[in-house]
Amino acid sequence: MANVSAADLALPPPAEGSTEVAARVANARAVQLARYEEYGFRTNAEAEGEILDRYAAPDAAGAKLLAEAADSMRLTARGYHRVLKVARSIADLAGEEKVRRPHIAEALSFRWLTHL
Repeated sequence: MANVSAADLALPPPAEGSTEVAARVANARAVQLARYEEYGFRTNAEAEGEILDRYAAPDAAGAKLLAEAADSMRLTARGYHRVLKVARSIADLAGEEKVRRPHIAEALSFRWLTHL
């Protein structure tokens, strides 16, 4: 499995206050609501199948990292899709349209932390 770089796990600047965080969360929720409006649900957590594939498909580097992690961490299909949903949410919080490798890496780090 490829090493996760420090850049992959970079967090928002520490100077970001609760007002800024709340604004980012509100914006991410609004993006998700608009994205899924025609499907009758509101959040990335509710996305399944083709809809998840359409909106949470990572870039090539992210797909490679996820495939390697799925193998080494022995992710089930459910676990794999949960990582994609979390990565999509991380990308939304960052204001990015595409799920990229750093989003996958961060989502995987949360999964790893829950299994300690």
